[in-house]
Amino acid sequence: MADYSIGVDLGGTNLRAAAMTAEGTLVEQVSVPTGVSSGREVVVNHLVDVVNKLRTSQGQVPAGIGVGVPGFIDLERGVITGSANMPGFENFPGRDELSNRLGVPIVLENDANAAALGEKWMGAGRDVDDLVLLTLGTGVGGGIIHRGAVMHGFLGMAAELGHVTVVPNGNPCGCGNHGCLEKHASATAVESMAHLMGLGEALTAKQVFDLASQGNKLAQQVFESMGISLGTAIASFINIFNFPLYLLAGGVVDAWPLFAPAMLAEVERRSFTYRNSKTRIEKARLGKDSGLYGAAYLPFLNRAY
Repeated sequence: MADYSIGVDLGGTNLRAAAMTAEGTLVEQVSVPTGVSSGREVVVNHLVDVVNKLRTSQGQVPAGIGVGVPGFIDLERGVITGSANMPGFENFPGRDELSNRLGVPIVLENDANAAALGEKWMGAGRDVDDLVLLTLGTGVGGGIIHRGAVMHGFLGMAAELGHVTVVPNGNPCGCGNHGCLEKHASATAVESMAHLMGLGEALTAKQVFDLASQGNKLAQQVFESMGISLGTAIASFINIFNFPLYLLAGGVVDAWPLFAPAMLAEVERRSFTYRNSKTRIEKARLGKDSGLYGAAYLPFLNRAY
């Protein structure tokens, strides 16, 4: 049995793949543009090409290939049923299609679930079996690890944490709800709040962060509001799960010094469990590679059962 696997992080902009040993050592990594605008077949060809490049350099067939996908997956059938960032992949039988083309077992997983699994395997969650991960980017994703494995729910749609309500009758969300965490704590939310507060019409979240870091009070209020929304959600997760660890990942986490004080104060206010336990709320440690590690771990995890 091969002592390495290949993990693939299939993003809307970049397709990243890595050869990883069973001990969690990243041996080699490849990154190419995903090519979503050119259609599904082009993306699949890119994925096959980068995997074959890694296989050739390793000199042997991998134990398996794990693929993190931004969307919903029917795990039983191995079908990507929908992906907002990957048009053309609706109802795509990714597991069988890729397995046929590559000749090795394929394991599909939602990208946020893969990131949570990566943090459990080789990141901030190595010392626990239960954790919750929030990914703060353009939207807000989530992954839940329970007893060392991803919690999927009966349809594979568990951990849609970005669509937990934090502001009743708050901002409308594309999911059909109002006041979702995603609409109040993502990069997009930061940009929208900055516009509403008169900071500018086309500021990026990074530009709002720079303004806040330079002492702009209105920009600082944007991140304080974000922190309150995050704290409201995380307090609920603590009260529901009673897990020891809650992690935040994604590009927006760079603004931790600006939103964390309000976030932690809100958790303290709303969760009796948090006030009376050693529950940890921390930044994820693997950065942009957490999804790669989690995807690479999937074949080893499946092999264990």
